[in-house]
Amino acid sequence: MQPQTAEAAAPRVDGAGDDLLRVEDLHVHFVTSRGVVRAVEGISYSVRRGEIVALVGESGCGKSVSSLAIMRLLAKPAGRVVGGRIMFEGRDLLTLDEDEMREIRGRDISIIFQEPMTSLNPVLTIGLQIMEPLTIHLGMTASEARARATELLRLVGITDPERRLDQYPHQFSGGMRQRVMIAIGLACNPKLIIADEPTTALDVTIQAQILELMKDLARRLNIALVIITHNLGIVARYADRVNVMYAARVVEQGTADDVFLRPRHPYAIGLMRSVPRLDRPRGLRLETIEGLPPNLLDPPTGCRFAARCAFRIDACAQDPALREIEPAHRSACFRAEEFSSGALAEATTERARGRPDAAVSDAAPILGVRDLAKHFTVSSRSVIFGGETRVVKAVNGVSFDIRPGETLGLVGESGCGKTTVGRLVLKLEQPTSGAIEFEGRDIAGLAGPELQRTRQRIQVIFQDPYSSLNPRMTIGQIIAEPMLVHRIVPNAKAARERAAELLEKVGLFAYMAERYPHEMSGGQRQRVGIARALAMRPSFIVCDEPVSALDVSIQGQVINLLEDLQREFGLTYLFIAHDLAVVRHISTRVAVMYLGRVMEIADRDAIYAQPLHPYTKALLDAAPVPDPLVERARAPRALGGEIPSPLRPPGGCVFHTRCPIASEECKRAVPELREAAPGHFVACIKV
Repeated sequence: MQPQTAEAAAPRVDGAGDDLLRVEDLHVHFVTSRGVVRAVEGISYSVRRGEIVALVGESGCGKSVSSLAIMRLLAKPAGRVVGGRIMFEGRDLLTLDEDEMREIRGRDISIIFQEPMTSLNPVLTIGLQIMEPLTIHLGMTASEARARATELLRLVGITDPERRLDQYPHQFSGGMRQRVMIAIGLACNPKLIIADEPTTALDVTIQAQILELMKDLARRLNIALVIITHNLGIVARYADRVNVMYAARVVEQGTADDVFLRPRHPYAIGLMRSVPRLDRPRGLRLETIEGLPPNLLDPPTGCRFAARCAFRIDACAQDPALREIEPAHRSACFRAEEFSSGALAEATTERARGRPDAAVSDAAPILGVRDLAKHFTVSSRSVIFGGETRVVKAVNGVSFDIRPGETLGLVGESGCGKTTVGRLVLKLEQPTSGAIEFEGRDIAGLAGPELQRTRQRIQVIFQDPYSSLNPRMTIGQIIAEPMLVHRIVPNAKAARERAAELLEKVGLFAYMAERYPHEMSGGQRQRVGIARALAMRPSFIVCDEPVSALDVSIQGQVINLLEDLQREFGLTYLFIAHDLAVVRHISTRVAVMYLGRVMEIADRDAIYAQPLHPYTKALLDAAPVPDPLVERARAPRALGGEIPSPLRPPGGCVFHTRCPIASEECKRAVPELREAAPGHFVACIKV
C-alpha cells in the first residue's frame, strides 16, 4: 500500500462536494414483549462521494440499527422505521418497494458486517459468493463473473486468487475473510459502503492492513464510506467527519479535528479522556464516565446524558437541540458555548489524579514459567486437513517470571498462544513439557486437595462476563458458591454476607445479589466476575482479555478497579490482552508473543520507548492513536502478510515471513530469548 498524500490525509471541509446520502430525522422502534425500544431517535447526518464518515458511541446507542435501516434490513416485524427520510441520490429509500430496493442493495450500497465468518455461507465457495452479486446485478456470464472475482481478490490483497476462489470460508484466516467481505462489497462498484465494526474481530496489524485498503479504495474509486465503530483511534486515523451518538441520538457532529481536539459535548469529552493512549505519560488514573446509559424502553425526558454529566444544569430537564456552535460543528448541549468560549476550560481540562504504582516485591517470583510447551494433535479423521495427523504447537518454549505485586502484560495477535499460557497456569490444560512453579512449587503434577488449595490462590477473570456466569443462578449464589465449596466461610449466611461485602468492594450494591446475570450490564457483569475471583482470597489472578468486550467508558472503570484492588490486596496479575495502550497503562512488564514463542520481554517503559524486536515495532506502528493531528503526522506502516498457520509454522524464526529485516539466516536459525539490555530480553539474531 502506498503512503497517502498530504492532500488525501487532510480533513475535508463541510459543504464541499454533493451529498450522496442524507439521513434526515430518522426514528426506528422495536416492538418487544416488554414494550417499545426507541433504538434511534431523530438522527440526521450526510455523506458525500469519496468521503469517510464515522458513527461512534457505546453499545446500544443505535449505530448499527441506523445502518440496517439504510439497507432496509431491519428485523421484521419487530423493527420498523416510524419517521424520517433516507435520501440516496435524491430518492427516499424508505418509499421504494422491495424489488426496487433489491436493485440498489448490493449494487449501489453495500455493507460489510462485523463478523465475516457468520456473514459468509460456509457451504459455498468463496468464488460463488463473490460471483453471485455480479450475475444478479450486472448480468455477467459465469466466466465473466469468475474473471471479475479473481480481479477483486487480487485488488484486496489476496495472493493466488485463482486457486482461492475454489476454497471455503473456513480455509481463510479472519483477516482474509474480512478481505473477502470487502471484495463482495466492491463487486458491483458501489457508490456507498457501510462498514459495521469491520475490524473488531481482527488483530491490530491485520486491522491496519484492512483499513488502509478501504481508505485507499474509497479515495481512488470515489466511494463513500460509513464506518461504525467504538475504536476512537480508528476514527482519528481514517474519518473525515464524525457523528457521536448517545442513547439513540446524535449529540455531536463535526470534522475529526473538531470532535477530537475541540469537543463541545460532555459525553464526547468523556469518551476522549477515558481512552488510555500510547502517546501520553503513564502514572495517571484513567478518567471515566460514571453510571450507565438510560434504558431505551423508558428513556428519560430532557437530555439523556444529564444523569451522568458533571455539568448538568436546570435547563437539562428539556431536550437540547443539535445546533451549530461553530461552522460545521454541532452539539446537543445547552452549555456548548461555554465549552467553546473557555468558560468551562478549567473543569474540562482537569487531569485525572496521579496514582501510585502497586508495590512490587523483591522476593522470589510468585510464578515462574520455564520452557513451557503445549502441543495439540489434530485428529487424522479431520476432513478439513485431508485426513492427516498434524500437531499444533500452540505454546513452544515460553519462559518468564512474575514477582509478587507485579502485573505482567502478555500481548500478541490471535493464535499466538496467550490464552493457552493462561490456561496452563490455571491448570485447565496439562503442559506437553516445561515447568510452572507457583509460590515455589511445580503445579504440573498437583492433584486432589493440594490442587484445590493451589486453585484457591490462583483465580481468573474471563473475557466474556456473560458466558462465564451461570444464567440460572443469582449474583449472590454465583459469588457464594466457591466460598462454600472450598469451605472459606462456615455457612451459607456467612457466604451471603461476604458476597454482599465483595459486591460493594467492586463498586456494586449489595441488593444486586438478588439479580440474575441477564439483569445486569456488561460492565456490571465483569465486576461480578472480579468479585467471584476475590471471594477465594487469591494472591494471583489471570486476567484473560478482561476489558476487550466492554465499551470505552466502562473499560476505564474496570481498569481503575483492578488497579485499586491490586494495591489494596497485594494482588499479582497476568494480564492477557491485545490492546497495547491498555497493557501499557496497567502493566509493570510486558511480554510479546508470536506463533507460540516470546519475541520480547521487558519493563513496560523500555518496551514502548525502545522496542527491539521488529514484531514489537510493527505492533506499535499499527496501533492507532485517538488524535487526528498525531495520526496525520504518521505515515501508514501496516505490516504486510498474513499470520502463518500454526499447523505449518515457518522454519527458523517464526516471524521471518513478515519481517522487514529478515535474512537467509533467519529462515534457518531459531533465535534464543537473550538479554540485550539489563532486564530487556529479545529473540532476534539482528539485535
